[in-house]
Parts: sequence; C-alpha cells; structure tokens
Amino acid sequence: MIRRILSISSSSKQIYTIMKKLSQNSLNNSSTQTPLFQLYIQRHDINNAYRLFLTITNKSSYIYATMIKGLISNNMLDKVLDLFDDMKIQPSRIILIMLFSVCARINNDRAKQTGRKFLNEMSGDFLNDNILLTAAINMLMKFGDVKNAEDLFQTVKKKDIVTYNAMMKGYTLNKMCDKALDVFEQIQLNLDDISYTIIFNTCAQLSNDRAKQIGRKLLNEIPEKFKENNYIQNSAIDMLMKFGDVKNAEDLFQTMKQKDIITYGAMMKGYTLNNMHDNVLNLLEQIQLNLSNVSYTIIFNACAQLSNDRAKEIGRKLLDEIPKNFKENKYIQSSAIDMLIKFGDVKNAENLFQIIKKKDIITYNTMLKGYTLNKMCDKALDLFEQIQLNLDDISYTIIFNACAQLSNDRAKQIGRKLLNEMPKNLKENKYIQNSAIDMLMKFGDIKNAEILFKMFEKKDIITYGAMMKGYNINNEPLKSLELFEEMKKNEIKIDKMVSLILIDTCAKIGIRSICESTVNQFPSYLYNNQYICNALISMWGKAGLVKNAQQIFESVDQPDVITYNAMINAYGKNRMGLEAVDLYRKMPNSLRNEISYICILNACSHSGLLDEAYSIFNEISHKTQQVITTMVDCLSRLFLFDEAKQLIEDYEKCNAPYSVMYMALLSGARNSRQSQLSQEIHKRMQLLFPNEKNHLISASILLCNISSALGDHEEAQALRLDRIKEFGNKVKVGLSWTEVNGEVEQFTAHDQSHPRSKEIYAEAQRISAELIKYGHVHDASWITRPLGEHETVESVLCSHSERLAIAFNFIEGRKPSFIQITKNLRVCGDCHQATKLIAKIRQVEIVVRDASCIHHFSRNGTCSCQDHF
Repeated sequence: MIRRILSISSSSKQIYTIMKKLSQNSLNNSSTQTPLFQLYIQRHDINNAYRLFLTITNKSSYIYATMIKGLISNNMLDKVLDLFDDMKIQPSRIILIMLFSVCARINNDRAKQTGRKFLNEMSGDFLNDNILLTAAINMLMKFGDVKNAEDLFQTVKKKDIVTYNAMMKGYTLNKMCDKALDVFEQIQLNLDDISYTIIFNTCAQLSNDRAKQIGRKLLNEIPEKFKENNYIQNSAIDMLMKFGDVKNAEDLFQTMKQKDIITYGAMMKGYTLNNMHDNVLNLLEQIQLNLSNVSYTIIFNACAQLSNDRAKEIGRKLLDEIPKNFKENKYIQSSAIDMLIKFGDVKNAENLFQIIKKKDIITYNTMLKGYTLNKMCDKALDLFEQIQLNLDDISYTIIFNACAQLSNDRAKQIGRKLLNEMPKNLKENKYIQNSAIDMLMKFGDIKNAEILFKMFEKKDIITYGAMMKGYNINNEPLKSLELFEEMKKNEIKIDKMVSLILIDTCAKIGIRSICESTVNQFPSYLYNNQYICNALISMWGKAGLVKNAQQIFESVDQPDVITYNAMINAYGKNRMGLEAVDLYRKMPNSLRNEISYICILNACSHSGLLDEAYSIFNEISHKTQQVITTMVDCLSRLFLFDEAKQLIEDYEKCNAPYSVMYMALLSGARNSRQSQLSQEIHKRMQLLFPNEKNHLISASILLCNISSALGDHEEAQALRLDRIKEFGNKVKVGLSWTEVNGEVEQFTAHDQSHPRSKEIYAEAQRISAELIKYGHVHDASWITRPLGEHETVESVLCSHSERLAIAFNFIEGRKPSFIQITKNLRVCGDCHQATKLIAKIRQVEIVVRDASCIHHFSRNGTCSCQDHF
C-alpha cells in the first residue's frame, strides 16, 4: 500500500506530507523504508535518501549498493568512504567494484588506506572474478602501486581483454610505456576498442622506434569494424602526430566520415605539436561544429605562437564571441591571457585577469609569465606579492626568472628570500633549482650558485648548462670549461643547448687552440644545425681565425640574418672592412636589420672606410639610436669631430641625449690627444648624465689618459683624486689569458700570484731590454696613477697583463711561432707599440683580442689595425 501511494506522489514535498501522517512504527518499518529509499534515489533526491539510509537499522547489501551508486552519480565520493568506515555487512562483489572505482578516483591517503584494507580482506570466493580483480588492478595503478598491481595481475588465471587493458592503461599512466607494450605483445585475445586506444596512446607517449613500428602495424591491421570508431581514430591521429608523421595523420583524418570536435581537436593539437600553427587556423575555418573547451585552448595557443596579424584577428574575434558557459573556464581564461600577452596586448590581458573571480595558481602563473615575457618584471613581482595561494613549481621558475632579468636590489631580496623559504618538497625539483642557479648567476652571486650546484645529487645536462652559462655571464669562461671536463668524466653527452654555451665559452676565451679542441668534440650532426653554425662563425671571428668562419658560412645552404651578421662582424673585428662591405652588398635587403647596420658600420669604422660608411649610413631609412651611435664612433675614430658632433646635435633635436655617443666622441678625442675637446665632452656628460656612474668613471679615466699624454701630470692626478672622491677607488683590473701546451694561463696587471712569476718577470725584463735596444721609449702617458716608491715607468708598463702573458710564452727558452692573447680591456698605446716590436724582434705572429677589436701583429712589425685603436 505504502509503495503504491509513494509511487504516485509527484514531488518530494508530497512525499514529505505523506511521511508526516505515518506513525513512528511505520517509518521504522523496512516495508516503508525500502520503497521510500528507492523513490528518493529514483528522483535523484540524494540528501533525503542519505538521511533515510542512516536511519535504516538492518541495511541489506542491496541498500548499500543502491546508496553507493547514488552517491557516485552525484559525485559525493567522500561519503562513499564514510559508508565503508561504518559498514556492518560483508561487502558484495558489486559493492567492492564500486569501492575500488571510487578509491581510484579520489586517490588520496584515506582512499588508499580504505581501498587496500578491503582488497586485503576480500573473500577468497572473489579471487576468480575478473571484473572485480580488474577494478582492483586499476585502483592500485592509480595509486602508483605498480608492484602490487603486477602481483595481482599474475594471480588472474583466465585473463580477459578487460584485465589486459587495465594493466596496459596502468603502465601508461605510470609512465612505464615499454612495459605496456610488453603486456600487449603477450595478448593472445582479440583486442577491443579500448585496447586500441590504450596502445595508440602508449605508442604516442614513447614515440621511439619500437613504438612507431608497433603503432603503425596495429593501425594498418585494424579490423574493419573498428575503422569507423571515432575514439580509436582520434587516438590514432594523436599517435601519428606525436610520431611527427603529419602526412599520414592528415590522410587518416580525411578518410573519417563523421568527424566530431574531438577529432578536430586531435588534429589541431597535432599541428601545434609539430609547430604548424597556421594549419590549426586553416582547420578552424573548416569546422562546422560547436567548439569544446579543449578546442579554445588549442586555438588560443596557436594564435599566441603565431602572433601575426591573422592570428591576432582570429584570436581576438574568438575571445569576443566565446559562449557564456566557457567564460568561467579557468583553462580557457589562462590560455586567452597567454595569447593576449604574446600579442603584446598587456592591457587587455590585465582586464581579463581582473574579471576572473576565482583565480588559481595557474591563472597567476600565466600573468606572471606574461609580464616577464614583455620585460615588465617589476609588475611580475608586484603580482607575486599579491598571491595568497601556495606556489607551485612553475611559479618558482617564473619568479626566479623575473628576478634574474631585473637583478636590482628588490629582485635580489625577493629572489633570495623565496629561495631560502622554499618548501622541502620542491628543493629537489631540478627545473626550480636550475632557474635558481640562473638567477644567482645573474645577480653575480657565483659563490651561492656554486653551493646550490654542489647540492645536486644527480646533475643532468640542464643543470650543467645553467652553471656554465652563468660562468660565461660573469666572465669566468675557464670555469665553464672545467665543468665541461667534469661532464665528460660523468659520461654526460652534450646536446645543442650545451654546445651553444660551450661555443660562447670559447668565443669569450678567444684562443684558437681551445676553440679547436672543444668544437672537435661535438657530435657531427650538430654541424647541420643553423644555430650552431651561426655561433661557430661568431666564435671563429672572435678567435681571429676568419678563414674558419668563412668555411662555416659557405657551408650554410640558406644563410639567415644571423648568419650574415655574424660573418660581417667577424670581418669587422679582424679589420677586413672591404670583405665586410662586399658581403653586406650581397646580403638580401629583406634580411637586413639594425644589427646588420651596426656590424657593417663598425667594420668600416675599424678599417677606416669613411666613404663606404657614409654611403651605407645614408641608405638606412630608419636610423636607430644604436645605428647613429655606431656612426658617431666611426667619425670619431677618424678624428672627424665636427661631423660627429653635428650627428649628435641632429639626434638630440628629437631624442634624449645618449651617453654612449659621448663616450665614442671622447674616445676619439683621447686618441687624437685633443685636451680642450675632451674637457668639453666630459663636462657635458657630467651635466647630462649625473647618475650614469660607470660611464662617468670611464670618461674620467680617458681624460686622465689625455692629460698624461700631454705631460700634464698634475692635471691627471687632480682628475684621478676627483674621481676617487666621487666614485671610490674601484677600477676594473686588466686581465689577460693565453694558452701554452694545452693549458690556459690567466694574468692580471702586476700579477705576482703565478707559481712561475720570477721566471715570467725575468723574461719580461729581457724583452724590455730588447725593446729599448731597438729604440722603444716607454710612454708614461698611459699611466694614470702616481708611481709607487719602488716603481718605474718601465716596471709599471711591462707588468701590464698582456705583457706578462707574452713573457710567459717565452720562458724555458721556448721559441713560439704564434702567440694568442685575450684581454678584457683595451690595449694601451705603449703595449700596442711594444707588441709590434716584439713580433718583429722575436719573429713571432701575435694575435691580441682586446675590448675593441682583434689586433694581428705581423713579423714585419705592423698591426692590422693600422694604429687605429
């Protein structure tokens, strides 16, 4: 009777009215409770069903199963675990299957404990139940408990395809795809649709030769009945795309009669993966279906990567027309912010960010990354200080990167504090640690970067790369080479990234023999990479071996702008101006950019090619600040000061003054010993650039040089004291290195630290005596400080770092035919004159790379710079 009355009740309100009229005995009677419970479940009134469930005294297996099913369908999974905690009956097969499924979905500590408890207490009657055991295997795999899943799998006597599927899926989930393929090769049963999707997914993740062979064979032999299955076909497209086999993925896509939005999504994702972003937009224009949330994120990503006019138009239109139900989707919102940021549209990205009600850490990361990408690192730190959520690994890498880019006091404080307070679980994360090393190195904090580096138990190639790059940034290339040797001892093979860092290391050292011995260890395939070739051209140019740079340049099939610029710069650094001009004229106009103009004008400047410089400068339609500065340097080197000053005046009619232009002018005045002009430039710099400490120090030193050169030592001393009073006594120390017998030796000015200093200074004195004998007069004008009590003009000049490096090459009676030296500062006039004479007296070719250019000193006593240095 109760059952019939309840069944015709149309609402929960009517049911509640009927219940109020029932006696307590009737409500506690199972004949009332059971139909009432069933009715609540049927009407999806889960809360009343649960309340009634708790009042039922003798709960049957059916009642439990019905309640659990209702809770699962309403996504109330934690309440399922509550039921099991209080369960008073032996769970049935159906109940256990549902429990294992719920534990797999929740996958937290409580779920793992509950799932394992019921699995261990499971009745022996269920040990031959494939469906139940498969559910248990799936649960253990989700827990990451592969060992126990494998043990359970082995106990299954008659494995069906569902059991095999669970095992393969579990291996794939736990990134053990080779094991998944091992299981696949054991299967003696017909595969079902799920098997195909799992195996294709596994092969896609691996994408090695074995996976490609298995995946393609399986696809070719797929039964006819599965060829129209969209799930299988979509996973096959994904697999082929991850193999890089775009052609066959496209062919498969074309054969599909009923494409769904997932099919289009797989194709678009594949195009994105293969850097074919235009194809994503082409495909978008063919879609006649409603887009999914995944589609929006893929398309926004493609637009972000392209960032051209078409992509901007499509991306913005799509964002404006996005359906309301997707506007709150955090993944879509984050990808849209990323897209706008990559368009450089920071304002609209900020607007979108502000309207997001519940920002998670992914949203914040997207915005942080966007600010960093757009060189707005202060804004990134402002946003970081607003975050009230726990940071994830990506947050740390972005913030460390922002701090590294800024490297100011605020950034150093935030970066160091964040590093010191980082949670223990993230301290082993290599991506975070590598970004922290990069940050510390950019702070100039080599010591703490080294401490962090040594803490790594397992250093990989990325860690070594971060450290080596940091040494290069801090002008410690020799330490970078030491790490390369350590890598080889640890049998870590170099990749493209580390090769580029090593090429930069060699370029900074600038010694031919070191360059040769290092790059000869590169795998041969790297020489087919254009980035490597471009870097090698630059390296050989900086090492003074233009012939090698030319060979690399000629080996490049399609030189890009960087290839041309590197070769032009190599010619320019080595005073081969005519060759540089010839190559520049052959360079396609469409490739030329600001760097091209700077390189060619520098080449003309260093080779004294005034007419060519003027001709090229006049051809440049858009003359940037750097291009004009380079032309000012060219005119100043050739002592055309009126023209140089006029160029600066014309520039300043529409632009703020630029200190580097004045430094170029002052450098030329120093070389021509024009005291009055130098003083005028210096005073103007003090007026215009009062806060540019480094340039004012350099300008003061140049002024001292001029006063000393003109014999006005009192004025030089007064300028020096003024500089010390205003800026302190910190002066950049001269540093030179050279290579002898495969070892790189480093010297500072007046260095006494070398273990063979006595021999070196004895040889330097012998060389000095020879120079004097051949008529050399030591030029005191290049000394800008008072002599010490026991110093002489000769002793000071002969202990400059490059002179000590030259002397070292001759100790033990060595008679080298070639000496190469790299110096961090410009070579002084006395050392330049002396080196010309040493090359002639000792009949040795000497190559010196200083901060300005490369000097090739010939055995006839001349220099390639023709004394324009």
